[in-house]
Amino acid sequence: MTETALRFQQVVKRYGPSGVLQGVDLAVQAGECFGLVGVNGAGKTSLIKCLLDFCALDGGAIAIFGQPHDQPASRAPLGFLPERFMPPYYLTGADFIKYLLTLQGVKVDAAAVAAMLAALDLDAAALKKTVRHYSKGMTQKLGLAACLLSPKRLYVLDEPMSGLDPKARALLKQQLRALQQRGSTLFLTSHALADVDELCDRMAILHDGAIRFTGTPADCRAHYGAQTLEQAFLACIA
Repeated sequence: MTETALRFQQVVKRYGPSGVLQGVDLAVQAGECFGLVGVNGAGKTSLIKCLLDFCALDGGAIAIFGQPHDQPASRAPLGFLPERFMPPYYLTGADFIKYLLTLQGVKVDAAAVAAMLAALDLDAAALKKTVRHYSKGMTQKLGLAACLLSPKRLYVLDEPMSGLDPKARALLKQQLRALQQRGSTLFLTSHALADVDELCDRMAILHDGAIRFTGTPADCRAHYGAQTLEQAFLACIA
């Protein structure tokens, strides 16, 4: 039987009188690449914040590999990259990677760092610069490198393609496929439905705080009689 990496059961989250998440039910199986999609404000980032215990639930439960999400030990197998990734501007790239890996108890391997930078098309010379001098794309690559250099069973990536040029996007996809082939689970959000169609084994559409569809991208197109995933998405949220 396939292990469940993530399980959201009737998750409710409110901010004041507003219900952001309204009984979200979702299961992500170990080893799959799962995409969560929705318009701005649909609740995607709020769901991730709940998963990471950044905010308390107003109802329901979340489990990470069978363990309650609010137990710190349950999050040890998890690597995370936020949508708005902003490393300390005064650190160099090298200092930031060292800091993140040290927090994870991972030894800094210069060869592994160099290989990851090359795999993401980030010039190694950038490590000597402070982050304040990075472009949006360079900053995103630094965050991805620091995240992916720490071996995890589960990676939660909120808009990982944000700010990346076409070459970097293609290279990142190769890295994500390699992680999955090594047994890691990927849970990602994306506004780029073509990327979801290409990468994800299954997907869910979150709209107005509730799950409207769960299944494969092909199932989504078939269910809504659409030729593209974008057309199916529009039909789903109409």
